[in-house]
Amino acid sequence: MQRIRLRYTKRGRLRFTSHRDFQRAFERALRRAEVPMAYSAGFTPHPKVSYANAAPTGTGSEAEYLEIALTRACDPQQLRVLLDESLPAGLDVVEAVEARTSGLADRLTASVWELRLDGVDPAEAARAVAAFDAAEAVEVQRTTKNGVRTFDARPAVVHLESLDTADEVETHSSRADRPTDQPCAILRLVVRHVTPAVRPDDVLSGLRAVADLAPPVPAAVTRLAQGLFDEETGTVTDPLAPDREAATAPTEAEPAAAAPAPA
Repeated sequence: MQRIRLRYTKRGRLRFTSHRDFQRAFERALRRAEVPMAYSAGFTPHPKVSYANAAPTGTGSEAEYLEIALTRACDPQQLRVLLDESLPAGLDVVEAVEARTSGLADRLTASVWELRLDGVDPAEAARAVAAFDAAEAVEVQRTTKNGVRTFDARPAVVHLESLDTADEVETHSSRADRPTDQPCAILRLVVRHVTPAVRPDDVLSGLRAVADLAPPVPAAVTRLAQGLFDEETGTVTDPLAPDREAATAPTEAEPAAAAPAPA
């Protein structure tokens, strides 16, 4: 059995698809591409697909991950092309590697988000970010099936900044789901994956609580990356890098040079 790990995107209008919608579309793509999937046992076998930390409905993403199990070896790049052609535009498979290490889900410990706040002055956003950073605690509320839950969103936020120059906007928002021709504030956010999960809308609720920042229209949210958070550099690393490195590492030591024949 071979395991393949995929990175896919949710772009444009497809950001409004739910995780269940994507599951159905992906399983249809597997059948359409005739992927030799491994199936579970039991009365209702289903393809062995492991989804990891899917983005909330309504948010775009450049970094969604899943793993599939195959019954025979396939070339990851050919598989990527076949699946990408079988999915609707916006759900794009952009990378595929053979799983040579364990614990993909364990390497998804933080996310990088971009929040576009149309109609918000960048200076106002910068003041709100400063107030959020200075706060020791930022209590927010979320409605759940068990009622309203109150929790502190501040500890999960590793980094929050407002991008206020034209160069930063052009550089950092090129992959976002909204056009850049209208004035807006752009926030960059790094959040740890903790319990309870702190989502971008929770951070927006926190900005409203500490600085009365209330965008006139819903924010356009895009996940730019997710992976293991590096404490030393403060960056989020690529979770597929260990698999690529394992694929290029030598599998065994080079044979020793033959001893010279006696004269």
